[in-house]
Amino acid sequence: MKITILTLFPEMFVGPFQESILKHAQQKNLLEINLVNIRDFGEGRHKVVDDKPYGGGVGMVMKVDVLDKAIQSVREKGLAKDEEKVALLDARGVQFQQKIAKDLSQIKHLIILCGHYEGVDERVRSLVDLTISIGDFILTGGEIPAMLVVDSIGRLISGVLKEEATAKESFSTNQLEYPQYTTPREYNGMHVPEVLLSGNHQEIKKWQEKKAEEMTQKHRPDLL
Repeated sequence: MKITILTLFPEMFVGPFQESILKHAQQKNLLEINLVNIRDFGEGRHKVVDDKPYGGGVGMVMKVDVLDKAIQSVREKGLAKDEEKVALLDARGVQFQQKIAKDLSQIKHLIILCGHYEGVDERVRSLVDLTISIGDFILTGGEIPAMLVVDSIGRLISGVLKEEATAKESFSTNQLEYPQYTTPREYNGMHVPEVLLSGNHQEIKKWQEKKAEEMTQKHRPDLL
């Protein structure tokens, strides 16, 4: 899979994509991440990418013509419409969830547009396929949300992790994941449940299913 990130601050991404699972995914040629500086498409000697909003208001708005040029420059020729998607990170978008991450992990090319300042010209929305929000709060720009989205998608790409590693984790189904334990067996009076030490895989599975339902009921009943 190829992910292209359109951003005014590509330096922010140095580090997060060069560690852990995403690093290994790129080394195995399962994932390609490209950073494109929107300012390269800016106007004039000063590479202008924004302007004051019509009608007045505080801050600056990113220009539709500049963003259109940036998007068109990274589109892959020969890909079908369902193989390439452009996603705008914006407070108005649909809230990002595991199902969206799973769907996006199965396409060939995802273009992520990071907004900034007071946002983008409204006409930019006609250039994108989906608009994503990571929650009901405001950040200084779309760069940190882009890192979150890429991390979530990258680990779901076929071959990056073992299939069983993602099949039953939280939000893969309509439940949270069951509790996990490791050594030591006892710590400060807290013990690993005996059933997990029994070696009885049928009973362990029943315990895991029961606990997953209990955890979901307690912490996220809206998922049930």
